[in-house]
Amino acid sequence: MKVFSDYAKYYDLLNLQKNYAQEVDYIISLINKYSTSSKTLLELGCGTGLHAVHFAKKGYQLTGIDQSKDMISRAEERRNNLPDSIANLLKFDVGDIRTYSIDKQFDVAMSLFHVISYQITNSDLLRSFNTAQKHLKSGGIFIFDCWYGPAVLTDKPYKRHKKFEDNSILVNRTAIPHIHPTNNQVDVLFEIKITNKQSGKFDIIKEIHKMRYLFSPEIELLLAENNFKLIHSEEWLSGAEPDFNSWYVTFICERI
Repeated sequence: MKVFSDYAKYYDLLNLQKNYAQEVDYIISLINKYSTSSKTLLELGCGTGLHAVHFAKKGYQLTGIDQSKDMISRAEERRNNLPDSIANLLKFDVGDIRTYSIDKQFDVAMSLFHVISYQITNSDLLRSFNTAQKHLKSGGIFIFDCWYGPAVLTDKPYKRHKKFEDNSILVNRTAIPHIHPTNNQVDVLFEIKITNKQSGKFDIIKEIHKMRYLFSPEIELLLAENNFKLIHSEEWLSGAEPDFNSWYVTFICERI
């Protein structure tokens, strides 16, 4: 079973509390700081296109890729409901961030919402970074966030329950983590119960998401293998220096 294959149609509901506009403003502040005059963006792992739409509304031209056909289908539906002035700035494509290739270079490549942590092997990471590198102009920047090792091992993941609902369905999600310290990996079993409010009928989905937590020295080494220089890292959204409480950290790299 591919990750997100079964609950792609519930993805937006599961992330309803996520402030996409705030996150896009945050990334734009980094772009303005480290890559002035950038207008073309490549998003590696774009999901259903919610980040992408906010970037387009800010005037950026964005190509988004995702390996999930269902996610891209929903992103296309979202794009088709936008005014032409915004929709024309967006392009979505099915593709694996480890192997994707088009004959185009961008000012900025980015990979948000821990997509890099889904690359669980060194080979996965090297190939993903290579995809970013070969699609960037010289001096272009690559921005990504990931699970940060020092915080993951200090504040270890634990079983969590969340409830989501809209007018028609109720979703109960349980996340059960299992940490593999020798692999720097956490396997998260998602058990999701979707109940139809009107009929009371329900479906149950189970998916395992394998996540890699990362440390700055290994990131710097893997980036260097792909002609990147790590120029800055900070806690996601806050901008604080990463520490043992920083579960999510943003890395900004320059193609050299």
